[in-house]
Amino acid sequence: MTDDNVDADSGLGFEPAVNSGYEPLAAARSTASSSGAGRLAARRRGLRRKLTSAAVILGALVAVGGGYALLAPSSGAADTAVSAANVEQGRQLFETSCITCHGANLQGVTGRGPSLIGVGSAAVYFQVSTGRMPLTMQGAEAERKPAVFTEDQTQWIGAYVQSLGGGPQVPTGDLRGSSSNISAGGELFRLNCASCHNFAGKGAPLSAGKVAPSLNQATDSQIYAAMLSGPENMPVFSDNQITPDQKMAIINYIQNLKASKDPGGAGLDRIGPVSEGLLIWTVGLGVLMVAILWIGRKS
Repeated sequence: MTDDNVDADSGLGFEPAVNSGYEPLAAARSTASSSGAGRLAARRRGLRRKLTSAAVILGALVAVGGGYALLAPSSGAADTAVSAANVEQGRQLFETSCITCHGANLQGVTGRGPSLIGVGSAAVYFQVSTGRMPLTMQGAEAERKPAVFTEDQTQWIGAYVQSLGGGPQVPTGDLRGSSSNISAGGELFRLNCASCHNFAGKGAPLSAGKVAPSLNQATDSQIYAAMLSGPENMPVFSDNQITPDQKMAIINYIQNLKASKDPGGAGLDRIGPVSEGLLIWTVGLGVLMVAILWIGRKS
């Protein structure tokens, strides 16, 4: 074998079998490795898509929740804060004055008093602060009377009922809002309240011996509590129907209407033109009859 042949055979005098015999195996391994890498990459892409979708959904939920928290109706007044001592004082007062009609567990007593479960401290405040409760006698309408309990005692009874039965609460603080909401409050009052309480809040008779009471003596908290609890025939106006801001606008309108003077002079407590005309006609006719009798006697 010559040197040229050795050089031609890469210095070995022959062509190694390993170079030709294992080339297909190496290619197969390379192909398998590429396929495995592709599957791994596909899995990673799928995982990334799932994580991205989860992140998008989570972000959307957070955005919706945050938006609702920012835009949800707010009364602008602080919630009522009560202590365990207040609840205990309320329990003692309830067991002394209310338990015989409303039951030991607020479940109510047939023929005496309704259940208080779910009415909240708002209903308690309205009924007790206006003297309607404790009820002296059964009738078609519980009339307003001087309150039996003080303001603090009323709050304690409400706190006790709230602690057992839950329900709406009257917020504390300013319940009128800005002075700029009076006109809006007037529109809301005429739309939702005037049909029963009269356009000037003087009250009016209803069916079956019931009466929509005058609002002359109603305080801010009592009006708010009435809208939340719907006493007697009055419907309940939840915050979804009339927002807290709208409730404050109605209260502002009512209280400003009561405080303002009648631009027409002696308006007969703003009862209305029909009553005023009737009074003028009756008085005028009476004066005319007296004049006729006087003239006749002189003749």
